[in-house]
Amino acid sequence: MREKRWALSLPVEGFSLAEHAELAREAERLGYTDAWSYEVDGVDCFAPLAVVGVATGMRVGTAIANVFTRGPATLAMSAAGLADIAPGRFCLGIGAGSQPIVEAWNGGAFARPATRVREMVRFLRQALAGERVVFPGETFSVDGFRLTRPPAEPVPIHVAALRPGMLRVAGEVGDGAVFNWLAAQDVPKAVGVVREAAARAGRDPDAIEITARLMINLDPPGPAPDAAVRRHITAYLNVPVYRAFHEWLGRGEALGPMWEAWRQGDRKAAVAAVPERVMNDLIIRGSPDEIRAHVVRYLDAGIDTACLQFATGEEDPVKKRDIVRNAIRALAPARATPRGNPR
Repeated sequence: MREKRWALSLPVEGFSLAEHAELAREAERLGYTDAWSYEVDGVDCFAPLAVVGVATGMRVGTAIANVFTRGPATLAMSAAGLADIAPGRFCLGIGAGSQPIVEAWNGGAFARPATRVREMVRFLRQALAGERVVFPGETFSVDGFRLTRPPAEPVPIHVAALRPGMLRVAGEVGDGAVFNWLAAQDVPKAVGVVREAAARAGRDPDAIEITARLMINLDPPGPAPDAAVRRHITAYLNVPVYRAFHEWLGRGEALGPMWEAWRQGDRKAAVAAVPERVMNDLIIRGSPDEIRAHVVRYLDAGIDTACLQFATGEEDPVKKRDIVRNAIRALAPARATPRGNPR
């Protein structure tokens, strides 16, 4: 059985990137095995990993680097740099992102995402092996690129996936699959698609690592924190790829009123229409013991690496830092129950 890993999501809210070195060293002492980064509109996904990769012996990974907003050669060079910083400890997670990031923010075209990801995996396998790559793909072409400093050790490539098409890509060509915005009870359905695709492709289904970013809100329940959580859900689940994902997961009826209010331009009504059950399924909340138990449910459902992303609405910088640091300590894997302990 694959070991269960507890990871920090980077960047950690309230801390500068320079402070991540000390924070990660403490997390490593507490039993966190990994640090996986994300990027939306803050910092890029590689910079935080460079800090942590130098400061610790933790495994580091991108979750994810976007295959539309970086050219193939640039993506290969960024991966080679992290692999040099953390040899044998770096995983390259890639994915298509979403329409707003690719089109509205970066002027690209969000077209044929599954093909783009599949082709990027093929290109990266060759490039990171130090080969001279001539790749006439359907979504991009490369003519004669070669890394002059290829990684000394192989770099696992993980694929971010939501719906069946991309889940199958992850199973067919990825070393792992990266999930986001799903409930613990959704895990078997998504994992099943990945492992079935791997088996049909002649691969070992159990060799595919499953990582999930788990969103943890540290604020006590109440009208203001509840509204903030609902706003977060509403903002994400109205992005087309995430709406389609939750329709596939079977939440069409539960989220229908929220989507309709959003379509009509009534943002306040859309936020109010998020069902409490959906809020509690998608965002982990409560006491440290309740949060830990919820994380363990994901691990028991089929997640191999749980990436914990902490959030709080606290505005005071000092209090925010204390809340997040205390949560990292309280949820230390070394204190986990045997079923959730990565050791």
